[in-house]
Amino acid sequence: MTFLEFLLEFVRISGLIILGFGAVKIAYVPLAMFFNWRYRDRASRDRLTMLDEKPLVSVIVPGYNEAVVITKCVESILASRYRRFEVILVDDGSTDETAAIMAALAAEHDRVRSVTQANAGKGAALNRGIALSHGDVLMFVDADGIFAPDTLRHMLQAFDHPDVGAVCGDDRPVNLNRVQTRMLAVLSHVGTGLVRRALSLLHCLPIVSGNMGAFRRELVQSVGGFHEDSLGEDLELTWRVYKAGYRVCFQPKALVYAESPSTVRGLWRQRVRWSRGLLQTLRIHLGMVGNLRYGSFGAFLVFNTVTMVIIPILQLLVLAVLPYLYLVGHGPVPGEVLAILGWLGLFVSLVLIVISLGLNRSWRDLRYVWTLPLWPLYSVFVGLALASAVGKELRGSPARWNKLQRTGVVSVPASCIGSPEMSRA
Repeated sequence: MTFLEFLLEFVRISGLIILGFGAVKIAYVPLAMFFNWRYRDRASRDRLTMLDEKPLVSVIVPGYNEAVVITKCVESILASRYRRFEVILVDDGSTDETAAIMAALAAEHDRVRSVTQANAGKGAALNRGIALSHGDVLMFVDADGIFAPDTLRHMLQAFDHPDVGAVCGDDRPVNLNRVQTRMLAVLSHVGTGLVRRALSLLHCLPIVSGNMGAFRRELVQSVGGFHEDSLGEDLELTWRVYKAGYRVCFQPKALVYAESPSTVRGLWRQRVRWSRGLLQTLRIHLGMVGNLRYGSFGAFLVFNTVTMVIIPILQLLVLAVLPYLYLVGHGPVPGEVLAILGWLGLFVSLVLIVISLGLNRSWRDLRYVWTLPLWPLYSVFVGLALASAVGKELRGSPARWNKLQRTGVVSVPASCIGSPEMSRA
C-alpha cells in the first residue's frame, strides 16, 4: 500500500466512523420527546418527592475574583420561593473585592454565611463549603449563576426515588450581547434540550453541571466529597455517584442563568479546561468504561469516550489530510456528494434547533439561528482545544481554576429570574 492509498483509506474509514456515530445521536430526538411525555405524566400524579419532606438545602457558592457577579447571584437565591435554605459563600483567596462583598452579604442576610481561605482551587472551596453546611441536600452553583424563583423547588421535586442521588438543572446563558454568546445559547439548547433529556431517560447523564447541581448530603460524604486536584471536579464526582449505585436525573424546569465566554480567548480556556477534566476523569475511572457492573452507564461510557475524545481528533486529522488529497486529484468524495452532505447537515441542524427550542419552550432564541454557519468552525475549535488538553495532560501541566473573566452582563428579562433588581441589558 502506497502512502497515498493509506491516506485515502484512513479518510474513508474515519469518515464512516464520524458519520456513523453522528447518525446514532439522532436517536436523542425521540428519546428527548419521550422524556418530556414521561416527565409531564409523572408530574400529574400524586408522587412523593423530596420537596414533600421540606429538607434544609445548603446552596454552596465558591468564588475566585467574582466581585462583578456575586451580589446578583446571592440576591437571586434569596428571592427563591422555597424558603428552607442556607447560602454558604466560600472565597478562595480572591485578589479583588470578592471576600469583602461576601462578608457584607453575610452581615446583611441571616441565611447567608461566608468564609475566606487561601487559594487552593475550586474543589477545595467546595469541600470547605460542605464542611460548613448543615443541609440534607447540597446544591452547588457558580458565582455568576442567577436562579429563577422556583429553581430550588423544582430541583427537590426531581428527587422522586431513593435511587436518585443527584439532580442536574438547566443552565442557560445570561449574557446574549455578542455573536459568540448568541451562538453558544443556541448550542446550549441542543445540549440541554435534547442530550440531557435523552441521557437522563437512559440513566446515562454523565455530568451534574458545576453551576447547577444538587446531591444528597449523605451520598457526597460517603464518596469523599470533591477531588481537589481535578479540573473536572463536577464530572468526576458524578461518575462516583454512579459507581456508588445511584442514578442522576435531569430537571429541565430548574433554571439557572450563567455567563458564557464572551471572548475567543475565554472560550478557548474554558474548553481546554473541560477537556482536561474529561481526560483526568477517564484516567481515574478507566475501569468503569464498558463495565456492565455499572449498568447502562458503563456501556454508555464507551460511546461517550469515542464521541468526546476519539472523534474530535479524527476530525482534525481528516481536515488536515483532505486539502492534500484534493490537491493531488484523489479526493475521497466527489464535489457533488460533498455539497449534498453539506445541505443535509444544514437541514438536520435546523431541525435539531427547532426541536430543542420547542422542548425548552425558548422560541425567542430562534432569532439567533443565523449563527448556524459558525457551527463547523466551532467544531474545529473544540477539536483543537481537546488536542491542546491532551498535550497539557501528557506534559503534566498544573491544574488551576483558569476561570472566565466575568462581565456582569445580564440579557435575560427580569420576569425570568428571581432578583427584582435585574433588568434587560
